[in-house]
Amino acid sequence: MSFFEVIDPVFQTYVLGNAPVKRIAAGFDWVEGPVWFGDAGHLLFSDIPNNRIMRWTPDGVTTYRAPSNYANGHTRDRQGRLISCEHGTRRVTRTEWDGSITVIAGQFEGKRLNSPNDVIVSRDGAIWFSDPHYGIMTDYEGFKSEQELPCAVYRVDPDGTIDKVIDDMACPNGLAFSPDESLLYVADTGRMFGSDPQHIRAYVMKNGRPSEGRVFHTIQPGCADGFRVDEDGNLWSSAADGVHCIAPEGHLMGKILVPELVSNLCFGGRAKHQLFITATTSVYSVILNRKGLQWP
Repeated sequence: MSFFEVIDPVFQTYVLGNAPVKRIAAGFDWVEGPVWFGDAGHLLFSDIPNNRIMRWTPDGVTTYRAPSNYANGHTRDRQGRLISCEHGTRRVTRTEWDGSITVIAGQFEGKRLNSPNDVIVSRDGAIWFSDPHYGIMTDYEGFKSEQELPCAVYRVDPDGTIDKVIDDMACPNGLAFSPDESLLYVADTGRMFGSDPQHIRAYVMKNGRPSEGRVFHTIQPGCADGFRVDEDGNLWSSAADGVHCIAPEGHLMGKILVPELVSNLCFGGRAKHQLFITATTSVYSVILNRKGLQWP
Protein backbone atom coordinates (compact mmCIF):
# COMPACT_ATOMS: atom_id res chain seq x y z
CA MET A 1 0.00 0.00 0.00
CA SER A 2 1.32 3.44 -0.91
CA PHE A 3 0.81 6.20 1.61
CA PHE A 4 2.10 8.94 -0.71
CA GLU A 5 1.53 10.37 -4.16
CA VAL A 6 4.57 12.08 -5.64
CA ILE A 7 3.89 14.84 -8.19
CA ASP A 8 7.09 16.89 -7.97
CA PRO A 9 10.22 14.69 -7.55
CA VAL A 10 11.35 16.93 -4.68
CA PHE A 11 8.43 15.61 -2.62
CA GLN A 12 10.08 12.19 -2.64
CA THR A 13 12.78 13.63 -0.37
CA TYR A 14 10.16 14.93 2.08
CA VAL A 15 8.61 11.54 2.88
CA LEU A 16 10.09 8.29 4.15
CA GLY A 17 9.20 5.03 2.45
CA ASN A 18 9.41 3.06 5.70
CA ALA A 19 7.37 5.56 7.77
CA PRO A 20 3.68 4.61 7.46
CA VAL A 21 0.60 6.73 7.98
CA LYS A 22 -0.87 5.36 11.21
CA ARG A 23 -4.25 5.87 12.86
CA ILE A 24 -3.41 6.70 16.47
CA ALA A 25 -6.89 7.53 17.82
CA ALA A 26 -10.46 6.87 16.67
CA GLY A 27 -14.09 6.88 17.72
CA PHE A 28 -14.92 10.59 17.42
CA ASP A 29 -17.49 12.48 15.36
CA TRP A 30 -15.59 15.44 13.85
CA VAL A 31 -12.04 16.09 15.05
CA GLU A 32 -10.27 19.42 14.58
CA GLY A 33 -7.72 21.84 15.99
CA PRO A 34 -4.64 19.69 16.74
CA VAL A 35 -1.92 21.45 18.76
CA TRP A 36 1.32 19.91 20.02
CA PHE A 37 2.66 20.45 23.55
CA GLY A 38 6.27 19.36 23.23
CA ASP A 39 7.11 20.29 26.80
CA ALA A 40 4.31 18.03 28.06
CA GLY A 41 4.65 15.33 25.40
CA HIS A 42 1.03 15.36 24.33
CA LEU A 43 -1.30 16.43 21.53
CA LEU A 44 -4.56 18.23 22.17
CA PHE A 45 -7.42 18.18 19.65
CA SER A 46 -11.13 18.98 19.53
CA ASP A 47 -13.99 16.53 19.12
CA ILE A 48 -16.37 19.36 18.32
CA PRO A 49 -19.86 17.77 18.21
CA ASN A 50 -19.15 15.93 21.47
CA ASN A 51 -18.15 19.21 23.15
CA ARG A 52 -14.75 18.10 24.40
CA ILE A 53 -11.01 18.57 23.98
CA MET A 54 -9.02 15.35 23.96
CA ARG A 55 -5.42 14.62 24.95
CA TRP A 56 -3.28 12.07 23.11
CA THR A 57 -0.02 10.57 24.36
CA PRO A 58 1.73 7.41 23.15
CA ASP A 59 -0.02 5.68 26.07
CA GLY A 60 -3.52 6.53 24.89
CA VAL A 61 -6.29 9.12 24.77
CA THR A 62 -7.92 10.91 27.70
CA THR A 63 -10.31 13.83 28.02
CA TYR A 64 -8.56 17.15 28.60
CA ARG A 65 -11.66 19.36 28.95
CA ALA A 66 -15.39 18.66 28.85
CA PRO A 67 -17.48 20.60 28.22
CA SER A 68 -15.21 22.61 25.93
CA ASN A 69 -17.76 25.18 24.71
CA TYR A 70 -17.58 23.35 21.38
CA ALA A 71 -13.96 24.37 20.88
CA ASN A 72 -12.54 24.14 17.37
CA GLY A 73 -9.05 25.43 16.52
CA HIS A 74 -6.15 25.83 18.96
CA THR A 75 -2.64 27.16 19.09
CA ARG A 76 -0.11 28.25 21.73
CA ASP A 77 0.99 31.79 22.49
CA ARG A 78 4.59 32.92 22.91
CA GLN A 79 4.45 31.86 26.58
CA GLY A 80 3.20 28.40 25.63
CA ARG A 81 -0.37 28.89 26.87
CA LEU A 82 -3.30 27.29 25.06
CA ILE A 83 -5.33 29.63 22.83
CA SER A 84 -8.71 28.24 21.76
CA CYS A 85 -11.57 29.13 19.41
CA GLU A 86 -14.94 28.34 20.97
CA HIS A 87 -18.04 27.96 18.84
CA GLY A 88 -20.46 27.64 21.74
CA THR A 89 -19.51 30.91 23.40
CA ARG A 90 -18.48 32.64 20.13
CA ARG A 91 -15.14 33.72 21.58
CA VAL A 92 -11.38 33.20 21.64
CA THR A 93 -9.90 32.26 25.01
CA ARG A 94 -6.57 31.62 26.71
CA THR A 95 -6.04 28.89 29.30
CA GLU A 96 -3.76 30.24 32.01
CA TRP A 97 -1.18 28.10 33.77
CA ASP A 98 -3.48 27.75 36.79
CA GLY A 99 -6.29 26.44 34.57
CA SER A 100 -8.39 29.60 34.62
CA ILE A 101 -9.83 30.96 31.38
CA THR A 102 -9.22 34.45 30.03
CA VAL A 103 -11.41 35.83 27.23
CA ILE A 104 -9.27 37.25 24.41
CA ALA A 105 -12.10 38.28 22.08
CA GLY A 106 -15.86 37.85 22.10
CA GLN A 107 -17.21 40.93 20.37
CA PHE A 108 -16.28 43.47 17.74
CA GLU A 109 -17.82 46.94 17.62
CA GLY A 110 -20.48 45.86 20.11
CA LYS A 111 -21.61 42.78 18.17
CA ARG A 112 -20.97 39.12 18.94
CA LEU A 113 -18.44 37.21 16.90
CA ASN A 114 -19.79 34.40 14.74
CA SER A 115 -17.88 31.21 15.61
CA PRO A 116 -14.09 31.66 15.81
CA ASN A 117 -12.56 28.78 13.90
CA ASP A 118 -8.76 28.79 13.58
CA VAL A 119 -6.07 30.79 15.36
CA ILE A 120 -2.35 31.56 15.12
CA VAL A 121 0.10 33.79 16.99
CA SER A 122 2.70 36.00 15.32
CA ARG A 123 6.17 36.70 16.67
CA ASP A 124 5.08 40.00 18.19
CA GLY A 125 2.54 38.16 20.33
CA ALA A 126 -0.54 39.24 18.36
CA ILE A 127 -3.33 36.68 18.07
CA TRP A 128 -4.92 36.19 14.64
CA PHE A 129 -8.17 34.29 14.21
CA SER A 130 -10.74 33.53 11.53
CA ASP A 131 -14.44 34.01 12.24
CA PRO A 132 -16.66 32.21 9.72
CA HIS A 133 -20.27 31.33 10.47
CA TYR A 134 -20.02 27.52 10.50
CA GLY A 135 -20.59 27.10 14.23
CA ILE A 136 -23.84 29.08 14.32
CA MET A 137 -25.50 27.80 11.14
CA THR A 138 -26.63 24.52 12.76
CA ASP A 139 -26.71 22.94 16.21
CA TYR A 140 -24.12 20.31 15.30
CA GLU A 141 -20.94 22.18 16.26
CA GLY A 142 -22.43 24.70 18.66
CA PHE A 143 -25.73 26.56 18.84
CA LYS A 144 -27.73 27.78 15.86
CA SER A 145 -27.81 31.54 16.25
CA GLU A 146 -28.23 34.81 14.40
CA GLN A 147 -25.16 36.06 12.56
CA GLU A 148 -24.30 39.57 13.75
CA LEU A 149 -21.03 40.22 11.89
CA PRO A 150 -19.70 39.47 8.39
CA CYS A 151 -17.21 36.62 8.23
CA ALA A 152 -13.71 38.05 8.69
CA VAL A 153 -10.19 37.64 10.05
CA TYR A 154 -9.22 39.56 13.18
CA ARG A 155 -5.98 40.51 14.89
CA VAL A 156 -5.75 41.02 18.66
CA ASP A 157 -2.74 43.12 19.58
CA PRO A 158 -0.81 42.31 22.77
CA ASP A 159 -2.53 45.31 24.42
CA GLY A 160 -5.94 43.74 23.71
CA THR A 161 -6.96 45.97 20.78
CA ILE A 162 -9.06 44.04 18.24
CA ASP A 163 -8.90 44.96 14.56
CA LYS A 164 -10.68 43.46 11.57
CA VAL A 165 -7.87 42.85 9.06
CA ILE A 166 -9.47 40.78 6.27
CA ASP A 167 -13.08 41.13 5.12
CA ASP A 168 -12.95 40.14 1.45
CA MET A 169 -13.57 36.40 1.89
CA ALA A 170 -16.75 34.36 1.98
CA CYS A 171 -15.69 32.24 4.96
CA PRO A 172 -12.06 32.52 6.10
CA ASN A 173 -10.85 29.40 7.83
CA GLY A 174 -7.28 28.08 8.24
CA LEU A 175 -4.41 30.51 8.87
CA ALA A 176 -0.62 30.30 8.69
CA PHE A 177 2.36 32.61 8.27
CA SER A 178 5.32 32.01 5.98
CA PRO A 179 8.55 31.37 7.94
CA ASP A 180 9.64 35.03 7.78
CA GLU A 181 6.05 36.26 8.34
CA SER A 182 6.15 38.24 5.11
CA LEU A 183 3.03 36.37 3.91
CA LEU A 184 -0.20 35.38 5.61
CA TYR A 185 -2.02 32.40 4.11
CA VAL A 186 -5.79 32.16 4.66
CA ALA A 187 -8.16 29.44 3.47
CA ASP A 188 -11.56 30.42 2.15
CA THR A 189 -13.78 27.35 2.46
CA GLY A 190 -16.92 29.05 1.15
CA ARG A 191 -20.22 29.76 2.83
CA MET A 192 -22.25 26.93 4.29
CA PHE A 193 -25.21 26.20 2.00
CA GLY A 194 -23.50 28.32 -0.69
CA SER A 195 -21.20 27.86 -3.67
CA ASP A 196 -18.56 30.52 -3.16
CA PRO A 197 -14.99 30.05 -4.43
CA GLN A 198 -12.83 27.80 -2.27
CA HIS A 199 -9.10 28.43 -2.29
CA ILE A 200 -6.06 29.54 -0.30
CA ARG A 201 -5.15 33.19 -0.55
CA ALA A 202 -1.79 34.79 0.23
CA TYR A 203 -1.56 38.29 1.67
CA VAL A 204 1.57 40.44 1.74
CA MET A 205 2.32 41.69 5.24
CA LYS A 206 2.96 45.45 5.46
CA ASN A 207 3.44 47.18 8.80
CA GLY A 208 1.91 44.22 10.58
CA ARG A 209 -1.23 44.14 8.43
CA PRO A 210 -2.18 41.94 5.43
CA SER A 211 -2.64 43.50 2.01
CA GLU A 212 -2.57 42.62 -1.70
CA GLY A 213 -4.45 39.35 -1.33
CA ARG A 214 -4.16 36.92 -4.24
CA VAL A 215 -5.22 33.34 -4.95
CA PHE A 216 -2.25 31.19 -3.98
CA HIS A 217 -3.58 27.67 -4.59
CA THR A 218 -6.86 25.82 -5.12
CA ILE A 219 -7.16 22.39 -3.50
CA GLN A 220 -8.59 19.53 -5.56
CA PRO A 221 -10.42 17.44 -4.48
CA GLY A 222 -12.23 19.13 -1.62
CA CYS A 223 -10.98 22.35 -0.13
CA ALA A 224 -8.36 23.67 2.25
CA ASP A 225 -9.51 23.76 5.87
CA GLY A 226 -6.55 23.87 8.26
CA PHE A 227 -2.89 23.91 7.25
CA ARG A 228 0.65 24.41 8.56
CA VAL A 229 3.98 25.53 7.12
CA ASP A 230 7.33 23.73 7.38
CA GLU A 231 10.71 25.35 7.96
CA ASP A 232 11.33 25.79 4.23
CA GLY A 233 8.00 27.49 3.58
CA ASN A 234 6.11 24.54 2.08
CA LEU A 235 2.44 24.61 3.00
CA TRP A 236 0.84 21.33 4.15
CA SER A 237 -2.90 21.57 3.70
CA SER A 238 -5.95 19.48 4.48
CA ALA A 239 -7.87 18.12 1.48
CA ALA A 240 -10.59 15.59 0.71
CA ASP A 241 -8.10 12.83 -0.08
CA GLY A 242 -5.44 13.57 2.53
CA VAL A 243 -2.77 16.21 3.07
CA HIS A 244 -1.40 18.17 0.11
CA CYS A 245 2.12 19.61 0.14
CA ILE A 246 2.25 22.93 -1.73
CA ALA A 247 5.52 24.64 -2.67
CA PRO A 248 6.10 28.30 -1.72
CA GLU A 249 5.57 29.10 -5.42
CA GLY A 250 2.06 27.64 -5.21
CA HIS A 251 2.27 24.33 -7.11
CA LEU A 252 1.26 20.94 -5.73
CA MET A 253 4.27 18.76 -4.88
CA GLY A 254 2.66 15.65 -3.49
CA LYS A 255 0.05 14.11 -1.24
CA ILE A 256 -0.16 12.11 1.96
CA LEU A 257 -3.13 9.83 1.38
CA VAL A 258 -5.58 9.52 4.27
CA PRO A 259 -8.75 7.37 4.17
CA GLU A 260 -10.96 10.03 5.80
CA LEU A 261 -11.75 13.68 5.08
CA VAL A 262 -8.93 15.73 6.62
CA SER A 263 -9.86 18.79 8.67
CA ASN A 264 -6.56 20.02 10.07
CA LEU A 265 -2.99 19.11 11.00
CA CYS A 266 0.07 20.20 12.97
CA PHE A 267 3.72 19.34 13.33
CA GLY A 268 5.10 17.96 16.58
CA GLY A 269 6.88 14.99 18.04
CA ARG A 270 10.47 14.59 19.19
CA ALA A 271 12.02 16.67 16.40
CA LYS A 272 8.94 18.53 15.12
CA HIS A 273 9.01 16.14 12.17
CA GLN A 274 5.86 14.21 13.05
CA LEU A 275 2.70 15.33 11.30
CA PHE A 276 -0.52 14.88 13.29
CA ILE A 277 -3.64 14.81 11.11
CA THR A 278 -7.24 15.19 12.28
CA ALA A 279 -9.63 13.50 9.84
CA THR A 280 -13.37 13.13 10.49
CA THR A 281 -13.53 10.37 13.15
CA SER A 282 -9.82 9.73 13.69
CA VAL A 283 -6.35 11.16 14.29
CA TYR A 284 -3.48 9.98 12.08
CA SER A 285 0.28 10.42 12.32
CA VAL A 286 3.23 10.15 9.96
CA ILE A 287 6.95 10.86 10.34
CA LEU A 288 8.34 13.15 7.64
CA ASN A 289 11.76 14.27 6.50
CA ARG A 290 10.60 17.84 7.22
CA LYS A 291 10.37 19.99 10.34
CA GLY A 292 7.41 22.22 10.98
CA LEU A 293 7.16 25.72 12.32
CA GLN A 294 5.68 24.88 15.68
CA TRP A 295 5.85 26.71 19.00
CA PRO A 296 7.37 25.79 21.32
